[in-house]
Amino acid sequence: MEEKAYLVLEDGTVFQGVAFGSRGKNSGEVVFTTGMAGYQQVLTDPSYCGQIVTFTYPLIGNYGVNNDDNESERPWAEGVVLKELCSSPSNWRSLMKLEDFCREHGIIGISGIDTRALTRRLRNYGTMRGVIATGDHDPQILVEEARNVPSLSEQDLVRTVSTKKVRVFGEGECRIVVVDLGVKFSILRSLLKRNCTVYLVPGWTPAEDILSYRPHGVVFSNGPGDPKAAWYSVETARGLIGKVPLMGICLGHQVLALAFGGDTYKLKFGHRGANHPVKDLERGKVYITSQNHGFAVDAKSLPDEVMVTHINLNDGTVEGLKHLRLPVFSYQFHPEGAPGPLDSSHLFDQFISALWRSN
Repeated sequence: MEEKAYLVLEDGTVFQGVAFGSRGKNSGEVVFTTGMAGYQQVLTDPSYCGQIVTFTYPLIGNYGVNNDDNESERPWAEGVVLKELCSSPSNWRSLMKLEDFCREHGIIGISGIDTRALTRRLRNYGTMRGVIATGDHDPQILVEEARNVPSLSEQDLVRTVSTKKVRVFGEGECRIVVVDLGVKFSILRSLLKRNCTVYLVPGWTPAEDILSYRPHGVVFSNGPGDPKAAWYSVETARGLIGKVPLMGICLGHQVLALAFGGDTYKLKFGHRGANHPVKDLERGKVYITSQNHGFAVDAKSLPDEVMVTHINLNDGTVEGLKHLRLPVFSYQFHPEGAPGPLDSSHLFDQFISALWRSN
């Protein structure tokens, strides 16, 4: 028997649909992602912590859930919004339905709503705080609750998703410290396949502790929320500049920009999906990239010694930086992401090559 569910936005918009997954009520920033596949990776990406995720592709769950596609040890999304949930998945790797996966991990879902109308509203007016709830509720009370949800900038989400202790992976020649702001497993795999030993440390680890590992390089990972809320990571990055080669990905890219004295700002509705065109200004090439972020670096705020290397061809925002003298590189998109092509995976090779030249 179907149970009704609600998704309400802080502007008073109410969507009624059908509940799936876990039951109850949750809140967060309502966002949309445009990927046609990869729903398991999205839900388990720590960068979605604090967010209710809307999938623009109309049918989700058609290839089920498996043990290989998780990007972390558990899902982090606060809720999931669909047009249609596939009840009969078909794939040789499938081990369970998406509905069962959500129920097992406490993710509240709603299906059967007009996700096109919701996406257009978010595009026109920007991402909004929202509440997702199952069962009987007064929608206007839910709207008031949505208006009281803390904004992402008021929350330190990195402390929620980051590892709490140092973890070591691999036995490669190259020692890499990854500052865990909400790292995806695929970033770790990309480093391990390049003959690295990876030391995964908490996002608040001081620079002197990181240097004690005698790393060949340091990577600041992706993660959720406002980079300014992770001020401790900015201080760590500032303490490492000029002492060891650095690479930043997504939130880590923004953290490095702040460490150099730059500024960041919130995008209207963010970049989330697997089809974002990015131009490499140095090579004159265009990459199709995977992205998930709601903040961006202000190009005009950067010091003269930091160069913009990549831009987003949809809106012209900064997608990559490098220091003109020091081996420091950062990318707003995900080089380890594989949205079909492997256009940008070579950026890991570029970083590893810089490590050996510097050491």
